Amino acid sequence: MSQKRKIINDPVFGFINIPNDFIYKIIQHPFVQRLNRIRQLGLAPFVYPGAQHTRFLHSIGAMFLMDEALRTLKEKGHDISREETDAALAAILLHDIGHGPFSHVLERALVTNVHHETISLLLMEQMNKEWHGRLQMAIDIFRDSYPKRFLHRLVSGQLDVDRLDYLRRDSFFTGVVEGNIGSARIIKMLDVKDDKLVIESKGIYSIENFLMSRRLMYWQVYLHKTAVAAEKMMINVLRRAKELSMNGETLFASPALSFFLSQETTKADFENNGKALLHFVNLDDNDIWSALKVWSSHPDTVLSVLSDGMVNRKLFKIEITEGKSDEEKVSAYITSYMKKFGITAYEAAYFISSDILTTDMYSEEDDSIDIIYKNGEVKDISKASDMLNIELLSKKIKKYYFAYLRD
Repeated sequence: MSQKRKIINDPVFGFINIPNDFIYKIIQHPFVQRLNRIRQLGLAPFVYPGAQHTRFLHSIGAMFLMDEALRTLKEKGHDISREETDAALAAILLHDIGHGPFSHVLERALVTNVHHETISLLLMEQMNKEWHGRLQMAIDIFRDSYPKRFLHRLVSGQLDVDRLDYLRRDSFFTGVVEGNIGSARIIKMLDVKDDKLVIESKGIYSIENFLMSRRLMYWQVYLHKTAVAAEKMMINVLRRAKELSMNGETLFASPALSFFLSQETTKADFENNGKALLHFVNLDDNDIWSALKVWSSHPDTVLSVLSDGMVNRKLFKIEITEGKSDEEKVSAYITSYMKKFGITAYEAAYFISSDILTTDMYSEEDDSIDIIYKNGEVKDISKASDMLNIELLSKKIKKYYFAYLRD
C-alpha cells in the first residue's frame, strides 16, 4: 500500500484508490488490520490451495465496488452527499470486523452465544466512541436505520457489494471459473426506485448469471465436502479443548484463545468494551494454528489425534447421504475407536460428526431482486426471467452428511 498516493493494487480489480484520509484512517485501524490475519475462506485451502486471500482484501474489494455503485447512482441523478458516500464506504469496510478465525467454526465451538454481526456492530460502536461520533451515519446504514434504505441494501441484501466481491474474488483465488460474475456490468445497471435498488432490464442476463454462479459456488466451494469435513473436525477439536479447559486443564494457548476456551461468553461480556471484546480483537487464525501444533502431542488422545489431523491434513472422511446416518453404523465406528485408542464411548464420539447441510439461494420474501423496464414497470427476477427456473433456485436443498475419522 502506498501511503502518499493511497492506492492498493488488488489482483481482482487492479488499482483501487482510497478516496480520502477518513477512509484511510479506517483501513489503518487495528480492528480492520486484524482481518489481514484471517483467511476469507477458512478451511477451503485444504481443497483449493490458492484460496489464501484474507477478509481484509475482501473488505477492500467490497469498498471499491461500493464506490463504483454510488458513482453510478449519482450519474443517474440520485442525490448522495459526500458524507453519505463516506458513511456507506465505512459501513462496507467494517461489515466483517466481527468475524473470528474460521468464522462459522468459531460460532459453533468457542463464541457460541454471540453472532458475528453483533460483534461487528459492537466494534463499530467502540470505534465511534474513539472518533467522537464520526461513524454514526455508517452505523445507521449498517443497522438499516438510515432514511435512504437503499444504502443499507448495498451493504446487506440479495445483490449487495459484499456478495458481488466475494463471489468474484473466491472464484479468482480458488480457480473455480463458474463464480466469475460480471460485477462491473451489474453495477452499471443499478438504479433506485422508491428507495429500493433495481436493475435495468438490459442487465437481466447478468443477474441470471449471478444467481447461477452463486448456486455453483456454494456446492463447489463453500459446501465442498472436504471443506465441510475439515470444518467439522476443527469444531470437534475446539470443543474438546474447551471441555478440557473448563474442567481445569491448562492448555497451551494465546491469552485471547485461552479466554474463550476457559469460559462461556454472552453478549453482556462483549458490551461496553467488555473483556470478551478486548480478547476477541486479538484472536486470529495464527492463535488457532499455533495451538493445534502444540496440542498434536498432548496426552489427551482426542485432542492430539484431532489436532494432528488438522495440522497434517488427515481429515475426516465424509459421506453425503439422502437420509440420516444409520445408528448401527455410527455405533460400529464408535466401538472401533474405543478399541483402537482405549477411550470411552463419549470420547470416541468426538471422532464422528453427522448433521444436515442446507442452503437456500434466493428468496423473494427475504429481499427481492427487482428488474425495472423502460416504462417504469418493476418485476421481481422470478417473474422477469424467461430462462431461470427460479423455483429451483429458491428451493431449500437439504443433504445429510456423516463424517468420521479414517481408520
